[in-house]
Amino acid sequence: MKRFATIALTALAPISWGSTYAVASELLPPDRPLFTGVMRALPAGLLLTTLSRTLPKGPWWWKSAVLGALNIGAFFPLLFLSAYRLPGGVAAVLGSAGPLFVVGLAALLLGERARARTVLAAVVGAFGVSMVVLTAQAELDLVGIVAGVVSSVSMAAGTVMTKRWGRPEGVGPLAMTGWQLTAGGLIIIPVAALVEGAPPALDGRAFLGYGYMMLINTGIAYWLWFRGIGRLSATSVTLLSPMSPLTAAVIGWAALGQSLSPVQLAGMAIAFGATVAGQLTLAAPRSPEKETFSSTEETDRNISMDLTDRPVRG
Repeated sequence: MKRFATIALTALAPISWGSTYAVASELLPPDRPLFTGVMRALPAGLLLTTLSRTLPKGPWWWKSAVLGALNIGAFFPLLFLSAYRLPGGVAAVLGSAGPLFVVGLAALLLGERARARTVLAAVVGAFGVSMVVLTAQAELDLVGIVAGVVSSVSMAAGTVMTKRWGRPEGVGPLAMTGWQLTAGGLIIIPVAALVEGAPPALDGRAFLGYGYMMLINTGIAYWLWFRGIGRLSATSVTLLSPMSPLTAAVIGWAALGQSLSPVQLAGMAIAFGATVAGQLTLAAPRSPEKETFSSTEETDRNISMDLTDRPVRG
């Protein structure tokens, strides 16, 4: 039960990310995706680092920079470039291929066995997402496709390396999340300045949107994501990714007046079913030498690390 509770909490991260399009289109300045990336990552990273009262030490300065680049600094700009060069459906399908990259990298770098059922769940999940978001009028663009694929590889590599390196002794996921978001935000700043120029003027709606992006969509969501990576296998975490485009489709229908066809509804059922099946497959009993989940001692240590990451009281 503890494992499935962890899965449920981790799933809140991609569910939150599914609200990004609706918030950006309704509240934020148009055509400023890189500035939005900075506003999502950097303030949240500084806030979480302050709350954790912990800075990197020794090799964790460069490790945090590498993880921040993979998970945030490279991922955000490439994702936005893909979204601008491709129809949203094509970009979403490329993103849904991320679990397949994680399965391969996890087998290579973590020794996690790539089960046929796990690969099948990832493929079926991507197929279900394509039914939801892909249209017959979708046009392809080579630069957009390359950017979309590389963004998926970047996030997959960041997920696997976060699992591989773990956390330094005495440091919880709150601090690790803060370090990565701060590093990623700093990496995006010069790119945003070069491509988009000076920051735009912000009104009350924009402040509300960026506040949500910073606190909920990024700060809490990425903390839950990295917390999940620390307690589950990398493959188990990444198989939750289809929840993001599925949530975006539901929000578009419920809040933005967008319609859902029978084919899209069927795709949602397929993608959700594949997500659940993937978790059940990974929960199947394994022999002791193949066990990839945390031991009881490690789990207790992780919980204690969470408790040390309580916010500073005012």
